[in-house]
Formats: sequence, structure tokens, C-alpha cells
Amino acid sequence: MWKQAIEDALQKLQRNIANHPGQLPHITERTGSLSYEWDGNWDWIEGFYIGMMWLAYEYKREPVYREAAESYLANFQDRLDRYVALDHHDIGFLYSLSAVAQWRVTGSEEAKELALRAADLLVGRFRPQIGIIQAWGKEGDPENGGRMIIDCLLNLPLLFWAHEQTGKSEYYDIAMKHALMSQKFLVRGDGSSYHTFYFNPENGHALRGGTHQGYQDGSTWTRGQAWGIYGFALAYRYTGYPAFLETSKKMARYFIKHLPEDAVVYWDFDVPVEEGTPRDSSASAIVACGLLELLKLTEEDDPEREWFAHVLNRSMKSLAGKYAATDLPDAEGLLKHGSYHVRGDRAPDDFMIWGDYFYLEALVRLEKGIQGYW
Repeated sequence: MWKQAIEDALQKLQRNIANHPGQLPHITERTGSLSYEWDGNWDWIEGFYIGMMWLAYEYKREPVYREAAESYLANFQDRLDRYVALDHHDIGFLYSLSAVAQWRVTGSEEAKELALRAADLLVGRFRPQIGIIQAWGKEGDPENGGRMIIDCLLNLPLLFWAHEQTGKSEYYDIAMKHALMSQKFLVRGDGSSYHTFYFNPENGHALRGGTHQGYQDGSTWTRGQAWGIYGFALAYRYTGYPAFLETSKKMARYFIKHLPEDAVVYWDFDVPVEEGTPRDSSASAIVACGLLELLKLTEEDDPEREWFAHVLNRSMKSLAGKYAATDLPDAEGLLKHGSYHVRGDRAPDDFMIWGDYFYLEALVRLEKGIQGYW
């Protein structure tokens, strides 16, 4: 039932590859535009485009997707060599979906070595006095020196993968410690979440929860909640630690119980909903992948399996039927009504390349069981 949605997505992807050779999509500041901004490799989002190519290749086995994806490896190598805009934790978003993906699909040793170098860079952001991977900025940064954010849960698979490849315990230990700290300080008792949390960088003392892109410090930013659902499910897959699975399920319950009628969320669960309040289709696409992961990891007799499967199907039908750009043949993005940074008035209602990636990941998992590269 998902074939037509996939075919439309792949047509758009193939046209983007042909129209923008060697370039990468970036968030546009022109609300309502049908196109991305196309530029070089300097943000946190470029890996999603390459990940889409690998998903497309695994689905269709057409050389155009593989050749395009492989052509960018040198670009990602160069970025790491020259350390271009890498003072952040999003190394996994960049290199799991490019280098690790290429290794998983083709067995490329060059891609494997690049991914291991990227993992080492992420290790360098671990702050042992706190027990976290610092989200943004250099060590000792006055604002961010003791700050973690929930997004980083999707960067941890790069470290777990590096441990599997090398046997070096440091990769596993750091990922495990950060996941435990995320569970303790970012997830509230009711299953909602903080976007960020601050610690004293000198002694590691917990200070306060906050937000960067959510409505307010005590609210629940829906994309952050989505990162938590998928991220803790992946942490359980790699570690087998039961509390991570339960945390993922707990966060999923909260997300599901706060869904609007069409099962695609607004940008924050606590924002007053008025006419024109932005959605975030990308958050719902991430959660679709998280629910697919939960269905894979839970026992057949788990009482919540049927509920999770029902919500997954309902949400994906809504995304494919109402939010996908199937009615816009010239559009470069796949999912309409994604939001980036609403409070900062940055792309509050547009295509988001990560939304496109997770939407495609969910579609090909549903249709052919093809997994992502986390």
C-alpha cells in the first residue's frame, strides 16, 4: 500500500540528484518555497540526503542512487579533514547516514575508516566530569560547556557501531553513560521531555532543564520527544538494557496520547493551538521510525504492540495522504509542513530534509523491511 508514495519520493530524489550534482540541500528561509537551498557541506543536516540515496538504492537497486551516494564520500572526508563546522554533537547525523550507510550496503573499507574517525571526533566531546557528550561549542564554552540535548540520542548509534567494529570499550561506555544521563535528566516522570539540560561544567552538578527550539523551558518540543522515542529504542537495541526500552515506550505513550485528530503533531505539545499554528511533520516521521523499531524489539505478546501498530499506520496514512508533496510534482522536498525553529522564526513551515529522510525510512521499512543506518 506504500508503493506509490515511495515511487513519488524516489522520482523527486532522482530529479534532485540530476539537477544539483555535487550539492547538498539546506533549509530555505523562504516560507512556502517548493525548493531547498543548495550549497556545500557545513551544517548538521547533510547526511540525511545521502541516507535517502542509500535507502533508494536498497529499495530499487538502481545504480544512479549508489553512484550518487558514493560520490559524496570524498566530500565528507574533506569536511572531517578540515574540521569544517564540527563543534557540535551531530557527528552521527552526518556520518552514520553517509559513511556507516555506505559500509553497511557495500562493505567499503574506506567508508568504514571514515566513520571510525568520525566516532573518535564524537568521543572527544565527552565530558567525564559530568558524564555527557557536550552538545554545542568548544570545551569550556561559557553558555554550552555543560549542556546536553535530547537530539544526541540519534548520534549515539555511531559510537555503538564503532564499538562493534573495533571492540574498544570506550565507544560503548561513553554512549551508555550519555544515554543514562539523558534518561535521568531529560525525561520527566510523565514521559514528556526537556529539550536540553544544563550542568555545572566544573563539578557536574545538575542545574536546570530548558529548551532551545521548544515553546518554553517547561514545555515538550515534539521533535525532541521524537528523538527520545527512537533514540532510546536504538539504545536498547545496542545494549539490551531493559530500562531504555521502557523509556522509549513511556515517551511513545505520551506522544500518542497528545496527538491531534489527524495524527501529525504541532511543533510543541504545550503551544496554544490557533489557526496557523505550525505543525512538525518531521517529528511524526521520526516517531513512525521509532514505533517501527519498538515493534521490532517488543515481544509478540506485548499488550501495547497492537496499539503502537495502529498509531503507526494511522500516522503514516496521514503523512502520505495529507502532508506528502505528491500534489506538487515540481517540489524538491517530500513532506510539507515541517518546522525547524519556530520560536526563532526560522523555517516554521516548510520542507525539512531530515523529515524527508525519516519519512522515506519509514516507507521502505513498511514496504520491504529495509532498515535505516543507525
